Amino acid sequence: MLRRLVSRVYWACSRWTLTGSPAPAQPTVLIGAPHTSNWDFVLMLAIAWRLGIDVRWLGKKSLFSGWRGPIMRRLGGIPVDRADPARVVDEVVAEVRAGKVFGLVVTPDGTRGPHEYWKSGFARIAKATGMPVTLGFVDRTTMTTGLGPTFALGDDLGADMDRIRAFYADKAGLRPEQRVEPRLREELALR
Repeated sequence: MLRRLVSRVYWACSRWTLTGSPAPAQPTVLIGAPHTSNWDFVLMLAIAWRLGIDVRWLGKKSLFSGWRGPIMRRLGGIPVDRADPARVVDEVVAEVRAGKVFGLVVTPDGTRGPHEYWKSGFARIAKATGMPVTLGFVDRTTMTTGLGPTFALGDDLGADMDRIRAFYADKAGLRPEQRVEPRLREELALR
């Protein structure tokens, strides 16, 4: 109840507008993109709390050190050791198979530094658990944020990524110059 109250106050005072699709009715892998600023975290929590989504999110291990650790975990954080990212995928799959129900927020464009590809963990988790993906977004050009469509990934990775690229084509992020085009290294093998 406190989270919903905080989110209502946030949305009443914010320059951003919450728009898009309603919260998915089932557990989902929620893609957060374009991820170009630390403020995306605040927007993600505001969206989840307003829509009543119980979220877990993946964050770099250093966010969980010291005094921040308990806070980040309480906010739904799952630390990722970049030296062994596959282990986190296995852990999340195990939690879902054990019956834990949550929306898992993943920022596949990773850190906000320069790079060419999204990380494919969101697709591996979705396929391994049978969870659909929900396309969450931040668009500075329209000052809107929210959720887009929810859909199951199929057997054609290229077609799934084409659908994702089409959705994010006009989404700029808070810092448009930091935006990473939605594409996976794995798509190169398909060509």
